[in-house]
Amino acid sequence: MPQGGVAGVQPGLPPALNIIALSGFAASLSTRALDPVLPRIASEFSVSIATAAGLAAITAFTFAVVQPAIGALADLFGKARLMIVCLALLGFASLLGGMSSSFEVLFLCRILAGIGAGGVFPVALGLTADLVEPERRQVAIGRVLGGAMTGNLLGASASGVIGDVLGWRGVLLVLGLLVIVAALAVAFGFRNKPMRPGAPMDLASLRRGYRTIFSNPNALICFAAVLVEGTCVMGAFPYVAAFLHELGQESLAIAGLVIAGFAVGGLLYTLTVGRLLPRLGVNGMMIGGGALVGLQLAIIAFGPPWQAQALAFIAMGMGFYMLHGCVQVFASELSETARGTAMSLHSFFFFIGQTTGPIAYGFGLAHLGKTPTLLIAGVTMLALGLALAALLRPRPPGDAVGTAERAS
Repeated sequence: MPQGGVAGVQPGLPPALNIIALSGFAASLSTRALDPVLPRIASEFSVSIATAAGLAAITAFTFAVVQPAIGALADLFGKARLMIVCLALLGFASLLGGMSSSFEVLFLCRILAGIGAGGVFPVALGLTADLVEPERRQVAIGRVLGGAMTGNLLGASASGVIGDVLGWRGVLLVLGLLVIVAALAVAFGFRNKPMRPGAPMDLASLRRGYRTIFSNPNALICFAAVLVEGTCVMGAFPYVAAFLHELGQESLAIAGLVIAGFAVGGLLYTLTVGRLLPRLGVNGMMIGGGALVGLQLAIIAFGPPWQAQALAFIAMGMGFYMLHGCVQVFASELSETARGTAMSLHSFFFFIGQTTGPIAYGFGLAHLGKTPTLLIAGVTMLALGLALAALLRPRPPGDAVGTAERAS
């Protein structure tokens, strides 16, 4: 993976990236939207906060389990069309969730939302990789991440404000309408672009694609890394509002503001990656990112005031995407012909981590307590950055190697 040549290339990136970033923004609006209002949901339906956190876990799990199929469908039937359909599903699922009469119905709606969200962001990454050559891809991915981080930022912060005024139902209803409008906007933006299927259904080619991906030694390293990231970092988010309640801060708007700090850090990453990458190199980005995340988890473990926690989340978001962005680029180079499938597998393992994360944190909080649980997560992230710097190496895609060998 190239480590230089990224500064100053953004003006040459394809304009279609703006449309792709818009799709990531729309899907990301609801990613963290329920986290600030989980205490209200738990109160209305008379369930524990750990049970309410299951809403985040089931959305992430559904997102994860559809990824292998989503990736194959994207490669075979066209990425843009699939993205639009999934945005519409996400929007309608959010509207239905806002009108749910029981926790079980809301749980089902979040399953549908996970299916809808599952078709957007990995497909966006695949489209980006199709449009941009490897030496400019990390900056291009940074732009797409910028759209997603803006969605995360507004989703978390706005949901806290809306939750204080309209309740958690208002959060889902407003977000559902916004996502449907975004789906229409993306469809309009792609109206003059070809959205035909990429290839006829060929199960043999799908099997070859998976074999090619896993023949690359980087595959298992990348997928294991994002599994750990999802567990240690994203798994803490559903408990942030409860942590703040322990400190006497019950405002949903404040909880949303603290969580939104993570997205602010992600936006800082997108604005600085073009300058950081040439100076630190890929290994420096991974080590620095893992260390920065680990330090912030340790700070949060000791329960400082919410203002300090908001700053910690900003720094955590910056560090997370320094590490995660490098892993994404390695994952995008696992295969040339099955890139959409590779990126969907990348998302699959990341969201499996987000599924196990709330469960792992719930277990740790119940048996170890808040401080030891967060400290363990922090040390794990530090170790992850060091391990990835030692293990990940640039390797050509397996199918590119095969093509070269046949041509020689």
